[in-house]
Amino acid sequence: MTTRETTGETRAVAGLLLAAGGGRRLGGRPKALLPHHGRPLVEHAVRTLREGGCGSVHVVLGARAGDVRARAALPGCVLVDNPDWEQGMGSSLRAGLASLAGTGARAALVSLVDQPGIGPEAVARVLAAYEGEESLASAAYDGVRGHPVLFGAAHWAGIAATATGDRGARAYLKEHRTTLALVECGDVARPFDIDTEADLTHLE
Repeated sequence: MTTRETTGETRAVAGLLLAAGGGRRLGGRPKALLPHHGRPLVEHAVRTLREGGCGSVHVVLGARAGDVRARAALPGCVLVDNPDWEQGMGSSLRAGLASLAGTGARAALVSLVDQPGIGPEAVARVLAAYEGEESLASAAYDGVRGHPVLFGAAHWAGIAATATGDRGARAYLKEHRTTLALVECGDVARPFDIDTEADLTHLE
């Protein structure tokens, strides 16, 4: 497995894991707590960000946040509660970006807890696109934009202003598509989501 060594520059990039979803189509089972290799899925997602080279990791919690805190081992992470998680991914993205204010982070690398097919290799590739606070980059799969996504701090206010519902940063990225760097990751990752009971076959 190829991962990126954490340097002074990459420490300026914080990992931001969105893990607040309630798993409505999974019978109300929070995605963060789904079992994967015998542990809560959120632990796997945090490990992916760290092994990919992120200097720190902020985790946005929502559905059954207390249970996630009690059952998942997340040492060293900044845990961010999103009381508005039912409003969709946009609210979690806003809460996560707000939590980075004043931390010294110059960019956020955003990933989703329900994409276990995206490992450290993809994180490291997107992280390598970081050049400073103006950076804007996204993983791509056969040319189609996906996660993780890297947002330089210069973009945070604009993203927060447009992140609503489950659209997240889609509107902002569409508006800035000419400056968005696409980083092909289709050879090292699979961008499937764990959304339905049928998708649980991807977990072990």
